[in-house]
Amino acid sequence: MKLVIAYIQPHKLNDVKQSLYKEEVYKMSVTNSLGCGQQKGYHESYRGVGMEVNLLKKVRLEIAVNDNFVERTIKAIIDGAKTGQIGDGKIFVLDLPECIRIRTGERGGEAIG
Repeated sequence: MKLVIAYIQPHKLNDVKQSLYKEEVYKMSVTNSLGCGQQKGYHESYRGVGMEVNLLKKVRLEIAVNDNFVERTIKAIIDGAKTGQIGDGKIFVLDLPECIRIRTGERGGEAIG
């Protein structure tokens, strides 16, 4: 089992969700986040005062998958999120030692579904 964490542009969320659905990946957690990377932010002026904005809006996806779905999930995220520009995002894949479905008590791969 793996936990796939992806940071993507907010406007690409629907494209990523559609791409994941095509690969039969339906379960995910989505949260708004702030971050910076190679983009470094931008300079903005508000009422004549200059401000450096270096934390940009991103969307964080967390998707727990069984091992046979890892590559499909990664490919779907890339297909949906890629624009070819700096700031497209990052994907992290972590080992997931345990998963437990609260409602039924199922563990492991059956709990992920």
